[in-house]
Amino acid sequence: WILAWMGLEINTMAIIPLMAQQHHPRATEATTKYFLTQATAAAMILFASTMNAWTMGDWNINQISHPLATTTVTLALALKIGLAPMHFWLPEVLQGLNLTTGLVLSTWQKLAPFALILQISQNTNPALLTTLGVMSALVGGWGGLNQTQLRKLLAYSSIAHLGWMIIILQFMPALTLLNLTIYITMTSTMFLSLKIMASTKINSLALAWPKTPTLTTLIMLSLLSLGGLPPLTGFMPKWLILQELAKQDLPITATIMAMSALLSLFFYLR
Repeated sequence: WILAWMGLEINTMAIIPLMAQQHHPRATEATTKYFLTQATAAAMILFASTMNAWTMGDWNINQISHPLATTTVTLALALKIGLAPMHFWLPEVLQGLNLTTGLVLSTWQKLAPFALILQISQNTNPALLTTLGVMSALVGGWGGLNQTQLRKLLAYSSIAHLGWMIIILQFMPALTLLNLTIYITMTSTMFLSLKIMASTKINSLALAWPKTPTLTTLIMLSLLSLGGLPPLTGFMPKWLILQELAKQDLPITATIMAMSALLSLFFYLR
């Protein structure tokens, strides 16, 4: 746990200069918010792992067994990646960054916490994971509805996708990894395309068609894929997750997740 904590701290420290490089009040504010949330989460992880070592005598990540320690670590990692209800920092931070750093924040920065979540998922309280997953999917759907800023839209899309990943974690970790891979691929496509077009608002996309028709078509397809529209790639993980939830006798959870995907799809289509 000590090494994992150190890795997370180095990860946070390394992206801070990238976030603050623009010397703009918004960038500085975003950097400060990010630093405070990540430091809080890292401190919670260190506290929980120390507590686990104190009560159970074990520093091993796989063998974390004290219920309070597992819950604290799960909530801390949820805060690190921005799962609802600990998601409030994510749209604000992403909005203050440029598109390149936003890309790093939405993809690369999620890998380390996810590696830890995957390793402790079998010992975590299933109700906690389900609650985090359903809340994130709903928040990601509702939150993006009245946004005009593309970076905030992508932040809420990130929250919704993370919800889908967390909900299936306890039943099929392989599906979580599949979803994460596809999400990272499609989000990278979106960020890089928006960077080429230098657009950060929805209305600037409306003028994109005469300038770059091919890129605009690509953006449209990536957005629909993020929303999970068949026959595009983004539909596959959602379909498999709903199927697995139905197999596990959780029809209400599956229904709520499917409905939240409709909310997300609405703002992607817009």
